[in-house]
Amino acid sequence: MRIGNLAGRLVVVSGDRALDVERASGGQFDSQPQAIFDRWAEFTEWAAGQDAASGDPFDPQQLEAPVPRPPQVFGIGLNYRDHAAEANLDIPSEPMVFTKFPTSVTGPHAEVALSSDRVDWEVELVVVIGRTGHRIPQEQAWDHVAGLTIGQDISDRRVQFREKPPQFSLGKSYPGYSPIGPIVVTADELPDRDRLAIGCRLGEESVQDGTTADLIFPVAEIIAKLSEVVTLLPGDIIFTGTPAGVGSTREPRRYLQPGEVLTSTIEGIGQMRTSFV
Repeated sequence: MRIGNLAGRLVVVSGDRALDVERASGGQFDSQPQAIFDRWAEFTEWAAGQDAASGDPFDPQQLEAPVPRPPQVFGIGLNYRDHAAEANLDIPSEPMVFTKFPTSVTGPHAEVALSSDRVDWEVELVVVIGRTGHRIPQEQAWDHVAGLTIGQDISDRRVQFREKPPQFSLGKSYPGYSPIGPIVVTADELPDRDRLAIGCRLGEESVQDGTTADLIFPVAEIIAKLSEVVTLLPGDIIFTGTPAGVGSTREPRRYLQPGEVLTSTIEGIGQMRTSFV
């Protein structure tokens, strides 16, 4: 199943058509996309009997953040070996966890204002939680996942590293610094949920090209580790880390500029385009 936020309304997507959930369900489910995660099991049972291809044609440019106001937003740092290597940092023995504040979330076609001259890109697989859990066993972790989407962990390195030790959350939480989308895809739609091609490009230049099979802590382990401490809630999102190719580790360093367009892709999910001013 593929769900989206079409101009503020929850839809099930099939190709170039979208089925409006509130209308198709006769009001059984709310039109608000965020509300569906609290009823995820009931919703997926209903949706299995629907033909999304019977929906209406839609304009992909009208897709907004599929999880518009997550209760909690987690990030995992240094979760690809090649990214740790390019940063000259040791491979972590435990997930390096930070938060991104929910007001930073925006959609897949956002225009984002740069906060300084040292703003970086980080394409990431984003996990959407569909079931409350605390101390979730790793072998049951995927049962708590509603689906997957694409994210960019936009990062102001000037804020992130202006003091020692560095702090992560504020520099990654300016308005628009957590674009996600274009849709949420359930894991059964993917050829291999743990091995997805991931990358991004600036204009026509490829700047990141990897696979989620290279995650140091894969999705199930991240969920198990987070939930050892935190109660995960329906609609939470987890940015799982970025592969090599960020701007701050390049020689010379390279940062986002006004007028540039960042295109982020993940196999089986699609792509999103973020422009900067």
